[in-house]
Amino acid sequence: MKFFRLPCITACLCMPVLAQQPPPEPLADPIPGRIEKSDIAVALEDFVQLPRLADSSAAPRTSDAHARIQYLQPLPDGSGRLAVNDLRGVLYLIDADGGGPHVFLDMREQDVAFDDSMFPNETGLLGFAFHPDFGRTGAPGHGRFYTAYSATSVSGVADYLEEDSDNHESVIREWIVDDPGANAFSGASREVFRIGQFAENHNIGNLAFNPAAAPGDDDYGMLYASLGDGGGANDPGEYGQSMSEPLSSIMRINPLGGSARYRIPPDNPFVDTEGFAPEIWVWGLRHPQHFSFDNDGTLYINDIGQTQIEEVNIGVPGANYGWRLREGTFATAFGIGGVRPNPVYPRPEDEGTFEYPVAQYDHDEGRAIGSGYVYRGESIPELYGKYVFADLVNGRIFHIESEGLTPGDPAPIRELRVFIDGEEHNIAETLGHPNTYSSGMRADLRLGIDSEGELYALTKGDGWVRKIVPGR
Repeated sequence: MKFFRLPCITACLCMPVLAQQPPPEPLADPIPGRIEKSDIAVALEDFVQLPRLADSSAAPRTSDAHARIQYLQPLPDGSGRLAVNDLRGVLYLIDADGGGPHVFLDMREQDVAFDDSMFPNETGLLGFAFHPDFGRTGAPGHGRFYTAYSATSVSGVADYLEEDSDNHESVIREWIVDDPGANAFSGASREVFRIGQFAENHNIGNLAFNPAAAPGDDDYGMLYASLGDGGGANDPGEYGQSMSEPLSSIMRINPLGGSARYRIPPDNPFVDTEGFAPEIWVWGLRHPQHFSFDNDGTLYINDIGQTQIEEVNIGVPGANYGWRLREGTFATAFGIGGVRPNPVYPRPEDEGTFEYPVAQYDHDEGRAIGSGYVYRGESIPELYGKYVFADLVNGRIFHIESEGLTPGDPAPIRELRVFIDGEEHNIAETLGHPNTYSSGMRADLRLGIDSEGELYALTKGDGWVRKIVPGR
């Protein structure tokens, strides 16, 4: 949805001519100062290594990762098992003690038009979530889980942007297993949602259910899914501020659609707003590849920036996070006009228009924000209650306090000290692999979590999942 303001000719004839204001200067260092290391030290302890899989193509800028592992989450069935996805198309299950991995579902062997050939770095099996009823016999969601993946454009008709799907389409699919206790899938599946993608990046990402919601709550069994702006630099399709389709958003749907493929929750913020996609829960995001819920239901959204600012946001139903008019707490060239893109600028007054980050850092400190979780485990008491997140490129692991966060007043960030084999290390230098986007090494670091609230580090270069334990 694009809006245009027509000039007022009458006003131009009667208004006095005002002196033209000079354009604002770009901010050379948007966030002065450095992120300091905290007193909290952690160590990475080997847990399990995923198998090496082959890419389906050698697309430009594709890295030679051992395993393109993206997310690690516990199954909601009390078994302690963990699920982890490889973008190349395999969903694995890992025993609570690190046994396995077991190939649970291989998308490449299913007749679902799975395709990651356009860009193996950012397409493929991009997300998954197990219904909270997965292990509850007789419940509506018993044995059901969901995957987000890339499919060929000719394999179906998109719910949105069929006309803008030259590159591929992003799909959410429901799987119904015959035996929820098995470590290998057998059963049936059906398509839930599909959207066109004009480029190979900024696709669909994470899927999740709110673990704080209990049966009978309005949010119980509602599936959240993140979508980027469709790709390219600076949102060329202007989907960030469009609401007629759910790109640049986190959607919220009820995947148990009955006779329909899915239903719109009646308390979604735009369900009765004409011209707005009713699936949208929040919008104005560039590339919210990862989001997570705290144990009280607070939603943390990590949004990857363009060239300047990486963001941590709190999910507020109906909120607009500003992209492409804003990047972090700053204005972009598209937000003020008459200036060159990619630097950021002081923002004009816009009170109440946008929801701003609760934490942010600039590219003096990292390149792309990855995953994050509020730590609720027991093994590292001094980390309890802190939101822990990582830069996926340089592998630095940061934390902020989860209490007292205020949008637009970014919280101070500190960096964890990370030990490997008894020595403090930089993850990119120690566990990384050659960066195909630029020079140097790339950590390709993601974080995961288990049913006890303990955290894990996932590195694509070597395919290892390592548990985060007390340091030194």
